[in-house]
Amino acid sequence: MQDDGENAFSKGYIRPLVIRSLRRSSIRKKIAEYLLDINPSGSYTSEIAYNVKTTPTNVLGAIKGMGDRYKADESLISLNLVEQVISNKDVKLYKLTDFGKEVLDLLNKF
Repeated sequence: MQDDGENAFSKGYIRPLVIRSLRRSSIRKKIAEYLLDINPSGSYTSEIAYNVKTTPTNVLGAIKGMGDRYKADESLISLNLVEQVISNKDVKLYKLTDFGKEVLDLLNKF
């Protein structure tokens, strides 16, 4: 990621908002952990919902943001933890970014 041998966390790259967002929402964290489990593959909304035992609406809210319950600036996409990949014309897959993998690996150590 960086040429000087230091990881993103040692330079303070990780924002407190990222950690706060994952700790405040169990759904966000479960989604991120599920995507880590299936990494490097992606998954679609209803499959994620089934595996984290919630509704597809909650999954979309956590990933993209939705109203007051899931703020857009704390969504997994806006925090650069998850990316949307379009595999076909109508199928949107979501997968964990490299940054998201680093964040989860760091959180799982503690």
